[in-house]
Amino acid sequence: MNLNPAPELAPQLKQLRLSGILDSLEARNREAIQGKLAYTDFLALLVSDEVARREQKKFSSRLRRAQFRTTKTLDQFDFDRLPQLNRALVHDLATGRYLHEKAPVLIVGPCGTGKSHLAQALGHCAVRQGVDVIFTTCATLTQSLNAARATGSYERKLATLARVPLLIIDDFGLKPLRAPADEDLHDLIAERYEQACTIVTSNLDFPEWDQAFPANRLLASASLDRLRHNAYCLVLDGQSYRAPKQVVNPTRTAPAKASK
Repeated sequence: MNLNPAPELAPQLKQLRLSGILDSLEARNREAIQGKLAYTDFLALLVSDEVARREQKKFSSRLRRAQFRTTKTLDQFDFDRLPQLNRALVHDLATGRYLHEKAPVLIVGPCGTGKSHLAQALGHCAVRQGVDVIFTTCATLTQSLNAARATGSYERKLATLARVPLLIIDDFGLKPLRAPADEDLHDLIAERYEQACTIVTSNLDFPEWDQAFPANRLLASASLDRLRHNAYCLVLDGQSYRAPKQVVNPTRTAPAKASK
């Protein structure tokens, strides 16, 4: 009995775009023979392997397209360092309900409190739920839109970003938005309003967000009004985890007294 049917099946599986089955075919065939499995059970194992393989491939592809800085997950987030953080809301957001609501998520707090980590962790949860995500800083985002304008592809770039189910904009307000960056960000927010989810992190307190648009208060009002509408807000209040470690100076040895 042939324990390795791959040579005969390989061409047909490749033609049907099921060549991934070849990875587990020999092992599953041996398992079926030893366990005296029914043909349908053997087929079910192979199909299950192929579905899992394709799901893993999709997950890896979504994770790559998300362009996260690092692999930050919710399990790695130190909630104990931020006792005032609404932990229940964070875990509710991790379920992805806000994605169906197309509601914004706004995360504020001082430098080093974990805003980027938390935003990427929520993005990672979304990727696992089959959602396409893009992570970017506010500066990089506006620079990419301006670069697209220079090559005549602004409208296409804007439309692409507007369609992303979850866009994470990190470090909003870190640098003042000057023209045309302020208009570009406004246009993107307006296009995504109630159509797709946006997570925004900022070092600025919520009342200070208009300072990000120093040259155009009208754009500030229009943009922030859309961002704040039905938004979930998280405030991270604590000391920076980037604080340098305290180094204890070794005790100096007192100089020996000179003998008389």
